[in-house]
Amino acid sequence: MQHARKRFGQHFLLDESVIDRIVAAIDPKPGQAIVEIGPGRGALTGPLLASCEALTVIELDRDLAARLRRTPGLAVIEADVLDVDFSKLPAAASGRKLRVVGNLPYNISTPILFHLLDASDAIIDQHFMLQKEVVARMAAAPGTKDYGRLTVMLQWRYEIEALLDVPPESFEPPPRVESAVVRMTPLPRRADVDPALLREIVTVGFSQRRKLLRHTIGRWLDDRGSSQPFNLQRRAEEVPVEEWIALAAALKKTTPAGSAPPSRREGGAAGREQP
Repeated sequence: MQHARKRFGQHFLLDESVIDRIVAAIDPKPGQAIVEIGPGRGALTGPLLASCEALTVIELDRDLAARLRRTPGLAVIEADVLDVDFSKLPAAASGRKLRVVGNLPYNISTPILFHLLDASDAIIDQHFMLQKEVVARMAAAPGTKDYGRLTVMLQWRYEIEALLDVPPESFEPPPRVESAVVRMTPLPRRADVDPALLREIVTVGFSQRRKLLRHTIGRWLDDRGSSQPFNLQRRAEEVPVEEWIALAAALKKTTPAGSAPPSRREGGAAGREQP
């Protein structure tokens, strides 16, 4: 049996009752284009494949990938998920939307979530096992301690729903943290919002959480010569997602074409840090 490898952040799910609840939440159907990230020993892979009849998995561990290739109906991509362009996978390239699932490696879960943002137009939904505190941040409301950059950058593109908590003893080896399963359903993309500009605004806004926005966004707006109306007498965590989006949309209207900051890969060296 394949032992968990620390460098891959592997924790294999073993609890059959949890597996059954996750598969029931996903509710896979025949003919759907389902992609599983980090299948590991195949705890979810088998039940998913039994329901959808064809499945694509992305596995970095070459030994696990070799074992998985022996499974009929399974397409195996041996790669780092951060190097996979989901919008160019065969199903997506042919116009079919993807359903993405997985027990994500906790050490790079945030970069994976940001990486998938770029492909959200090609995705129906996402069901992920994550560290419980990350799920809390994803689903947080304004004014709470968990509300931050991760919250805004995901909630502007997804409806976030925490589904169930999973204790450490459900895994081998048990992680040192509580886990949770989340459902992410993409929202319609807004053409009036430049994702790179929104990302810069939110990064600046949350760069000094304890300070009022006049010290961060206020100075950033001044440097751009912008006079957009925005309440700067509050802290970043007090601003609802809709207001961050509205600011980005208003600035896009007043920004000359080609002058917006270049997009960068969130999974790169800087993007691997927890927001």
